[in-house]
Amino acid sequence: MLDQKDKLLLKLLQSDSKQTNKALAVQLDLSVTAVYERIKKLENSGVIDKYVALVNKAKVSKNFVAFCHVKLIQHSQENVHKFEFEATKLNEILECYHLSGDYDYLLKVAVEDMAAFREFLVTKLTKISHIGNTHSMFVINEVKHSTAITL
Repeated sequence: MLDQKDKLLLKLLQSDSKQTNKALAVQLDLSVTAVYERIKKLENSGVIDKYVALVNKAKVSKNFVAFCHVKLIQHSQENVHKFEFEATKLNEILECYHLSGDYDYLLKVAVEDMAAFREFLVTKLTKISHIGNTHSMFVINEVKHSTAITL
C-alpha cells in the first residue's frame, strides 16, 4: 500500500528521476536515508519497474509517428504468440497492444519519414505471417505525451 509520501516520491521521480536523494528528501521533508529506503522498497516491490531516458524523437530523426491497426487472419493461440514474438523484434514499433474490437493489435511506430514507414510496412510488418490486414493513421501533431502515471 502506498502512503502519501510514496505517491509524492513517485510523482517527483516520474518528473525527474535524476534528482538526488538529498533533493528528494528536502521536497518530501524526510531524511536522505528514509528516501533511499522508500525508493528501494518501491523498486523491490516492482512499483518502480525501471529507469529510462526519454529521447526527443525529432532530434534522432524518428518523428514520423504512425498508429497501425493489425487484424490477424485467425485468432489461434499459435498465431497470436507468433505475431507478438515477431512484433517485439521490430525496432520501429514503440508500443504494441492486444485489443478487443474490430482489430487485434494497435502498434505505435516511429520512423524517419513516409518513405521509411512504407519500407517498414512492406518489408517488415506485412511479412509477418497470419496478418489479415492493416490500417494506418499518421500523427499530424502530438497534443499530449506523458509517461507519468497519476497516483
